Amino acid sequence: MTRPAPVGRTLVPTLGLLALAAAGLHPPATTVAAHPPRPEPVALSQKDGELHVRVGGRPVATYVWNDPKVRRPYFAHLHAPNGARVTRTHPPVAGTDSADHADMHPGLWLAFGDLGGADFWRNMGAVEHAGFVGRPQVTRTGGTFAVRNRYRAGDRTVCEEVCRIGVSATPAGYLLDWTSEFTGPADFHFGDQEEMGLGVRVATPMTVKNGGRIVNSDGLKDEKQVWGKQADWCDYRGTVGGEEVGVALMADPGTARRAWFHARDYGVLVANPFGRRAFTKGEESRIVVKAGETFRLRFGVLVHSGKTDVGAAYAAWRAAGRTR
Repeated sequence: MTRPAPVGRTLVPTLGLLALAAAGLHPPATTVAAHPPRPEPVALSQKDGELHVRVGGRPVATYVWNDPKVRRPYFAHLHAPNGARVTRTHPPVAGTDSADHADMHPGLWLAFGDLGGADFWRNMGAVEHAGFVGRPQVTRTGGTFAVRNRYRAGDRTVCEEVCRIGVSATPAGYLLDWTSEFTGPADFHFGDQEEMGLGVRVATPMTVKNGGRIVNSDGLKDEKQVWGKQADWCDYRGTVGGEEVGVALMADPGTARRAWFHARDYGVLVANPFGRRAFTKGEESRIVVKAGETFRLRFGVLVHSGKTDVGAAYAAWRAAGRTR
């Protein structure tokens, strides 16, 4: 009776070995099944109204909720796996960075120019950090935390948001999985504007004006082709310190609509599931959320360095979302 070969090894029967030896040949080398590398550990540390995210001891991003000028939470100082910063310095450095929209484009943010008739994009309303509903914790595959945000327009509470963030180190780069659920004490709406959704302001050397490139899932490039077009994902990439880096925004159409992208060569990129009229000049298309109902958005943010297949990363991210 022949003993089965152990998994991960190539065995040659004894007679075969003798025949090879007689012919002056050598048997094939023994092969051992490769083990996938362990993901690098994620660390989350809280200090003075900020949550610092690190992977393998290296900085990845800082979640901020106590900035008196930016009246909504945001991520600042996003870094790629090679250590390069991919978002504009916050606040911008005079003489190095363009200083436009300094308090509206702090790094990576979710904001709405018309939410229940109030403007939270331009810091006219205030998004109050109402506390953690899921404490920062490290898991086997990454790190997670969840916060409750209260959208206030004067004395009125438009709605509350529970925002859940997952951070992981993947073969494609650092991945932020962002899910936000909105409920209100009364009916409210998401308006049809250009300034709505998940936005990022890229580092100055990455801008198209400085030799960078915007590419979407349909192969369109830069502001002239990408602005106002729907896509599965859009990647803003460029060279920092002599190495290629990028940040891709991905929007899950299963939670709202296929996103339009507000893309500018000067360095801003926004995934916007709301702006049908703003981008197509068609009919206005508000999304109304009834009192007590929940409206959900899900985005992915891939921060990468080197040659990266963003399309494959998007497919894996969508598939992971469907298994929840």
